Amino acid sequence: MISAVAEMYEIHPQTLRLYEREGLLKPSRTEGNTRYYTDEDLERLEFILNLARDLGVNIAGIAIILQMRERMEEMNRQMQSFVEYVRTEMLSRFQAAVPSSGAIVPLKRAAIVPRVVEHKAVARKKNG
Repeated sequence: MISAVAEMYEIHPQTLRLYEREGLLKPSRTEGNTRYYTDEDLERLEFILNLARDLGVNIAGIAIILQMRERMEEMNRQMQSFVEYVRTEMLSRFQAAVPSSGAIVPLKRAAIVPRVVEHKAVARKKNG
């Protein structure tokens, strides 16, 4: 409820109403039209209060920052979706290229050992 949240964060209930009027907070409502703040609402409020109290950002600035934050989160979701699409597409193409048995058998390679040729003077010293 608004009174409990206001007390918990040491702010006036009118401040919460102002944040709601400005669209910064959107608490849900009960059937009796009482504001109900979820954990997500409280996290958002903490972020707003940090901007206002600690950084001195005004309401217009807070609104802009919140919009930018939401856009960044949406871009992140889109990027994650794209990465998942590319991963799935690459996996399906790789599976289509593998023989139907599904097994990948490594090729055996003959070990090539370079032949060491000793210099004649070194060979004479060893032998003699």
